[in-house]
Amino acid sequence: MLYRITPGMKRALAGQAPELAPYLAKMRRQTLEYSGKLFPALLESIVSQQLAVRAAAAIFARVEELLGELSAEKLLEADPVKLRRCGLSQRKIDYLRGVALAEQEGRIDFDALAARPDAEVIAELTKLKGVGVWTAEMLLLFALGRPDVLSYSDLGIRNGIKLLYGLDALTEEDFAVYRRRYAPYGTLASLCLWEIKDGGLKRS
Repeated sequence: MLYRITPGMKRALAGQAPELAPYLAKMRRQTLEYSGKLFPALLESIVSQQLAVRAAAAIFARVEELLGELSAEKLLEADPVKLRRCGLSQRKIDYLRGVALAEQEGRIDFDALAARPDAEVIAELTKLKGVGVWTAEMLLLFALGRPDVLSYSDLGIRNGIKLLYGLDALTEEDFAVYRRRYAPYGTLASLCLWEIKDGGLKRS
């Protein structure tokens, strides 16, 4: 599934935040691919915690091969020893099993949750061990393609704002001002701010 960045969205955000206009005009990204599937995306996110991208991808591929199907049943049936051989720590195995149990016991219906408002998704996901606010917000963006995600918990986004506005510090209260300024195009702003932070976008 694709979240498409349209010229109209860029114009609207630039109208609300003119300081972003020259950067939005140079953005190379035109789409954001997302799965629309919350449960497997959450499993992958937990596997990837505190790992380099390549290492995380390799471990998750081994987990997928072991399970054959990314379902709560398959995960709960899996031999913990074999999961550890995939490269998972015992803590991550416990987190993954906790997610699977939440679905199996009916405490969270991940398919239904995917259709609920952002705040409700965050509130439900952060009840699970190993899932913090940042993880939940990234799932809103990269798994569900939500259009208005701007995460204070994301260091890259905070650094992008600091670079854009020449700030030495950024409090959560100040961040809330920018979130309101960019709404309802927080996701577009996030993608732009990440490129600014990485040096991919320059004003001149």
